[in-house]
Amino acid sequence: MFAVPKRIASAAVALFMSATLAVQPAMAQRSISFIRDTEIEHILRTYSTPILQVAGLVPESVTIAMVNDDSLNAFVAGGQNMFFHTGFLMDTTLEELIGVAAHETGHIAGGHLARAGDAMSNAATIASIFTLLGMAAAIGAGRTDVGIGVMGGGQEAALRTFFAFTRGQEGAADEAAMQYLEKLGWSSEGLLKMMQRLAGQELLPESRQVEYVRTHPLTRNRIEAIRNFVETKSQNNGKRLPEEFYTKHERMVAKLMGFMRPELALRHYAATDTSIPARYARAIALYQRGNVREALVMTDGLIAQEKDNAYFHELKGQILFEDGRAADAVIPYRESVRLDPESGLLRNALGHALLEVGNDRVLNEAITHLLAAARLEHNSALTWRLLSSAYSRADMQPQLAYARAEEALSRGDIRAAKYHADRAERMLPAGSPEWIRAQDIRVMVESHPVSREYN
Repeated sequence: MFAVPKRIASAAVALFMSATLAVQPAMAQRSISFIRDTEIEHILRTYSTPILQVAGLVPESVTIAMVNDDSLNAFVAGGQNMFFHTGFLMDTTLEELIGVAAHETGHIAGGHLARAGDAMSNAATIASIFTLLGMAAAIGAGRTDVGIGVMGGGQEAALRTFFAFTRGQEGAADEAAMQYLEKLGWSSEGLLKMMQRLAGQELLPESRQVEYVRTHPLTRNRIEAIRNFVETKSQNNGKRLPEEFYTKHERMVAKLMGFMRPELALRHYAATDTSIPARYARAIALYQRGNVREALVMTDGLIAQEKDNAYFHELKGQILFEDGRAADAVIPYRESVRLDPESGLLRNALGHALLEVGNDRVLNEAITHLLAAARLEHNSALTWRLLSSAYSRADMQPQLAYARAEEALSRGDIRAAKYHADRAERMLPAGSPEWIRAQDIRVMVESHPVSREYN
């Protein structure tokens, strides 16, 4: 899950990888990693869906992702893509998070991104940024539960300029956010509290400002406008959000802290605290610190309390898999997939564990789950790499060529994608879905400038 040498990542976690950002290549580079986690993505989707709907957007068309960064920031970019820094998710209240999500939705619904794009004069830069932010980029380059991919960095000031909105757009997004929340019967007090927290930031030198202020111009007028709405117009002051949101938020923070700040998690969540979030955080933190035995005992306790929680089973599978016990990991991974069959990341984890068992009797099962993962997460380089390994072991040469073409395409390796697509097209049955897709890949890459250079 996180860019740490050893115990990193949830089993359903990986990092998006993409091309290097073409912004002033001679300048200093900054790496950006995007974390995947099925449970947290589901939580953020639960929060955001009602807001997106009331804004007139199709929730399924909006990508929600996490940036592995400890700073306080959230932003939208590259179309209908909403990003939350992990530091923001851990260090804000639920009400503040909801308020900011509504604000970012206001940017999307208001078309502010299109206007920001007009300010970029270099077409190649725009294309690179959209490649960086596009969720069609490949997931990971290594193991399902240990993704350490790094997206191409860009010069920090150039990125900030691209992501920053004008003060007028910020005010419009604030107004939209308050209207969305009011229609939902939710209070805008969280948005106000977030802005008040940041109020002193603009008095600081830019180098000391939190990232959110640097990308979202903050003014006293904006704060006063929100305060006026809350105090004189809103009918929802003091109302609580849906109760399930609070439960989900506590678990999300506990999970992130356990993975990203294990030492702090062990101090923050006392051993005497028997609540589920506390035990969840401690189990993850203990696992991160190498205490596998105690982590497993605590995870088993969580499973006993919530047998139908897919993510507790996933955590047990991850711990066992990371401990080199792939055969043992298969059992909890199977249960996690049974409970959440539409998670491509969980399917990936199970398929990977089955391959690592090294027993050809479970090879067909591994292929079945990896094919399901490819359907759900089609542009995952890791999924196609694992499928390639499975097809090689099963001596399925046509399918192997096709999987390698998909993997190469996901990695952006145009020449390799063309080579393997040509082979797949020759070997696969004409008219089959894979044959048609191989044709599509060949045509796609043949039109790419890199491909034309070598023809």
